[in-house]
Amino acid sequence: MSQFLGRFVRCTTVLAVAVALTVGPSDASAAGKPKAKAKKRKPVATERLVAATKRGQPNVQAPGALVIDETGTQIYAQNSDRERPIASISKLAAMLVVADRNVELEGLSTINKTDVEVAKHGAKSRLLEGMTLSNRDLLHAAMMGSDNRAVPALGRAVKLTPAQLTSAMNAKAKELGLKNTRFLEPTGLSISNVSTPREVIVMLKKVIAHPVLGPITRRGEYEAHPVGKPPIKYVNTDRPAARNNVALLGGKTGYNDVARYCLVVATKIDGRAYYMSFLGDEGKMTRFGDVARVADWIVSHKAKTVLATSTTPASAPAPAAAAQPPVPIPFAAPAPSEPTATAPAAPIVAQPAPSEPAAPAPTATP
Repeated sequence: MSQFLGRFVRCTTVLAVAVALTVGPSDASAAGKPKAKAKKRKPVATERLVAATKRGQPNVQAPGALVIDETGTQIYAQNSDRERPIASISKLAAMLVVADRNVELEGLSTINKTDVEVAKHGAKSRLLEGMTLSNRDLLHAAMMGSDNRAVPALGRAVKLTPAQLTSAMNAKAKELGLKNTRFLEPTGLSISNVSTPREVIVMLKKVIAHPVLGPITRRGEYEAHPVGKPPIKYVNTDRPAARNNVALLGGKTGYNDVARYCLVVATKIDGRAYYMSFLGDEGKMTRFGDVARVADWIVSHKAKTVLATSTTPASAPAPAAAAQPPVPIPFAAPAPSEPTATAPAAPIVAQPAPSEPAAPAPTATP
């Protein structure tokens, strides 16, 4: 009997220890506490297929857009002269200022606390405080990788504070005749950095024509070499715009919570140069889908484009009654109420899910 009681006591003890280990002391104390509220998430973009054309025009999704060819002929426009935040497209003006002040390309600059502070609330930077790089590397980081810390560091390399760099950017906009372009700070983090689809194309053209900046914006990839650190590889943020019928000649992306997704890009399509700007797209890939839709429309209307730009050969003059002046490519702004035409291979576009809350504070990424 005593042996039986001993076994019973030992079994009961083992069972109690097992239960204690399973539940744990924290579970008991946590049982009476209310659960912490789940953090609000940023808007989630849902992808969907859209028609390639609408009312016979490319089905551009950006609320602000402009497409022109190499002669300046307007191919497509939507609120092309309305001011909108442009986010990191602002860096085009900043780099023009730095380059025009003959920044020493092989000179060295070190990322400091001011650079970190100026870039606060922006996208994560790979340029760490205390890191030293050549100004050439910083130009690539700013233009290709859209790194915010590179901008004030380059300003310092030409003896400009962030405030002085911003003032010089506004002066540069005035010099270029940009009446609707203004900057509050140099990186594009501020929603008060504004321009129009037409005027960001002017800035991009100026960058592409610059002997130092032009080759940078045309690069696809680049390796920066911080002193005493592993190399940093940058891939140009405009690369997703390239496809089988689109060659990239240069561009710049931008994003903050108010500007949304932006892109200005120079392309070559069917042997001809086209400049495109898309401001305010919803969804990271939608701006690149807009490029694809425009490119497909241009290729599919090749016959009309040739008719509009060619002249009758001198050896076979057309009768006077049949002669007509060049006809520009037609334009009609997308009308939301109109039915859309179906397309077998339409690029994707992203829209914010209606059930998600809006992000409260502006942040900027490429």
